[in-house]
Amino acid sequence: MKTFDLSLYLVLDPVLCADIGMVETARAAVAGGATIVQLRDKHASTAAMIETGLALKQALAGSNALLIVNDDVEAAIAIRADGLHIGQEDLDAGEARRRVGPEMILGLSVETEALAAAIDANVVDYVGVGPVFATPTKPDHKHPIGFDGLARIIKLCPVPTVAIGGLKAEHAADALAAGADGLAVVSAICGKPDPETATVLIAQAIKEARK
Repeated sequence: MKTFDLSLYLVLDPVLCADIGMVETARAAVAGGATIVQLRDKHASTAAMIETGLALKQALAGSNALLIVNDDVEAAIAIRADGLHIGQEDLDAGEARRRVGPEMILGLSVETEALAAAIDANVVDYVGVGPVFATPTKPDHKHPIGFDGLARIIKLCPVPTVAIGGLKAEHAADALAAGADGLAVVSAICGKPDPETATVLIAQAIKEARK
């Protein structure tokens, strides 16, 4: 049985993180309470992803935070990342599982109830559900689903869920009330002058919402 904590899931954005860098942003966020860090860079080569991923792995060593690689199976395997996250337009989930093996955590993005109902819990370990709100960090995203849509989709998911899409500290209570196991954030941490403090605020909001 794989164990992982989706509470506060940071998705790194190379553009937003440019001033501080992805590695330093991740280090600060984990110090502030981030439980998972995802390396997402749609324009990087596999070699560049591996280089950044290894630096991230070193930065997160000694913490309990897990490192997930977005979309790039080869990089995830080479880094020996804790997991791989794929979207609906990426590799098929069954094929991804075959390539990464049984031990690696596999996450999948889900935007509709039909996709949620089709999840195979023997293949996928968790799903990212959204976008809850429209967000500039992913201009090609699907139509925002809101908290009502989030709740409907989560109800059909046979695996743990993390809500994503324009979420900030003030949305923690609504996201968890909709059934999400955690919040995935990008701009609420990436690009902030003090990523650690920004993370602490979200972590506190999640803790409060769980009381």
